[in-house]
Amino acid sequence: MSMPEHLVGRADAPALVLASSSPFRAKMLTAAGVGLTVEVPGVDEVAVRESLRAEGARVEDVAIALGELKAASISQKHPQALVIGSDQMLDCNGVWFEKPADRDHARASLIALAGREHRLVTSVVVARGGSRIWHAMDTVRMSMRPLSEAFIDQYLDVMGDEATSSVGAYQLEGLGAQLFTAVEGDYFTVLGLPLLPLLDFLRTHGVLPR
Repeated sequence: MSMPEHLVGRADAPALVLASSSPFRAKMLTAAGVGLTVEVPGVDEVAVRESLRAEGARVEDVAIALGELKAASISQKHPQALVIGSDQMLDCNGVWFEKPADRDHARASLIALAGREHRLVTSVVVARGGSRIWHAMDTVRMSMRPLSEAFIDQYLDVMGDEATSSVGAYQLEGLGAQLFTAVEGDYFTVLGLPLLPLLDFLRTHGVLPR
C-alpha cells in the first residue's frame, strides 16, 4: 500500500507555509510528514542582527526577532495560513558568527571555534495574519575538538560549497560530526529547527493528526 506524501489533520486546518531559504528546514519538515509550501522572506538578516546588537539585545532575543520577521513578512501575503519562521545564532563567548561568505571565511570560523565550546540558539515562530501567535526556542552546547589547519583544509576540500550553507561551516548530519567531542541538546535544533515543539503545535492546531 502506498503511503501519503504527508500526514493530514483536520479538513478545515489552515494551510502551512515555511518562510525560509534553508533547504535543510524544508527537508526536515517534509521528512517528518508535514505538508507545506516554501517562500523565501525578504529580510536583511545581517542588518537586523547588527541593529539589535547595537541596542544591546541578547542572542536569544535576536533569534526570536529574526524568526518573527521572516514569518510575519510572508504571513502578510497569506493572512489565513500558518507561517513558520526560524533563525539560528552561533555564540562563542560573546562573539556571534555568521554564515561564511566564502571558503576563507569558513576556514577562519573553524580556526576560531576549534578547541572551544559554543552555543547554537535556534528559534521557531508561527505567524498568522501578519502577527506572531506562537514561538519556541532551544539552545544546544557544542564542544569542538582541536583541529589542525591541515585537517581544516582537507575538510573544506571535501565540503566544497556546502561549508558556506550553515553558520559555523559544519553540518552535524554529515562530515561535520568529525569536528566535535560532545553535543549537549536536541539533534533537530542543531540542524536548524526545534522540530518537536513545532510538531506539537501543529497537532494542537489540526494541521497534523493527533
